[in-house]
Amino acid sequence: MTVVEGAWLLTMAGEPVRGGRVAVADGRIVAVGEALADREPDLRLDGMALLPGLVNVHTHLELSYLAGAVPPSDSFASWVAQLMAARRAVDELAAPEVSRAAERAIGALRASGTAVVGDVSNTLITPPLLQSHGLAGVVFHELLGFGPGDRVAQVRDARARAEALATDTVRVSVAAHAPYSVSPALFAAIREDLGAHPGAVSTVHVAEGPEECEFLRTGEGPWRETLHALGVWNPEWEPPRTSPIAYLDDLGLFDGRVLAVHGVHVDGPDLARLRASGTTLAACPRSNRWVGAGSPPIDAFYASHVPVAFGTDSLASAPDLNLFSELAQARRLAPRVPARWLLESATQVGADALGLGGMFGSLDVGKQAAVLAVRVPEGVTDPEEYLVSGIDPSAISWVPVHG
Repeated sequence: MTVVEGAWLLTMAGEPVRGGRVAVADGRIVAVGEALADREPDLRLDGMALLPGLVNVHTHLELSYLAGAVPPSDSFASWVAQLMAARRAVDELAAPEVSRAAERAIGALRASGTAVVGDVSNTLITPPLLQSHGLAGVVFHELLGFGPGDRVAQVRDARARAEALATDTVRVSVAAHAPYSVSPALFAAIREDLGAHPGAVSTVHVAEGPEECEFLRTGEGPWRETLHALGVWNPEWEPPRTSPIAYLDDLGLFDGRVLAVHGVHVDGPDLARLRASGTTLAACPRSNRWVGAGSPPIDAFYASHVPVAFGTDSLASAPDLNLFSELAQARRLAPRVPARWLLESATQVGADALGLGGMFGSLDVGKQAAVLAVRVPEGVTDPEEYLVSGIDPSAISWVPVHG
């Protein structure tokens, strides 16, 4: 057993503790806080705050090779069109640079304090990469399909691919892309699949851009034009004439096992629906700004008591995968939200949303010893506020897990 003492201990279950201690052995936390008051520390990390490893609930690691390739835009639909063109130029399953870029991105996640990741993948190249680099999480096998087709078979085949790659630490599930790219029949098939796999979680992009809201309310706009251009328009589809959140909620998609990603364009009734269903909102504010979707109403998320988690999205739409930088952007957008709430969102709430809250997200006995040590300048009296101001990877290290 190794007893580690930091300048501060943030367990995510109360106030920060000066000079707090945590004990780890064989990869697990075996004691925390007052239980170690009479035990001399084996390792003193002066000037460091100890906290659980972060949980980045929304990434697209397979897009890491597109870092810097798609410039910021003031139109989400236009940005997506550029992204699609860039992806068509590369065979993502065969091109070695795609895998190499994903591996570098995984290293950057680890270096910036992420222990658990929720990764959205079309190609499923990332489960073995995450496993080999020691990150835990869930890879969401993302499905698209707006036109007619056998959606039950599509989901069944996707589930088989997912289960073939899943491990104890990297789970693989099935997920829908977005309301403008997934038919009601495919949403229903995914919901049925979740019902048949009680331990699985899922995710969906929703209410990201204004064009999505226009499409669902009127059936018109850039997304209709895109679906026609791709030859996947479904002439039987009728616009629900409601918001994206209400649409998916009415389809029965939302519950505590589904992450609603982005939520930039939501109102009070939308947030009330999410709260009632127990759905977690995954906010990615830096990406939202990059792609021209706008900024999420972070204050309103918390005021509505919807569970909030954070993701960085991809290197195609964000400058880096540092979740501390994402928290800093959230802090700028929501200066009245307590820093502790933001940190809880980036740890325990995210872990719970991915179905991994029993292993990660807080410094509790029995959980994985994914313990971060973050250098805090002398004189800081509020480590929580400091940690949401933006932390450079050079100030981050991991507490040894064996002892």
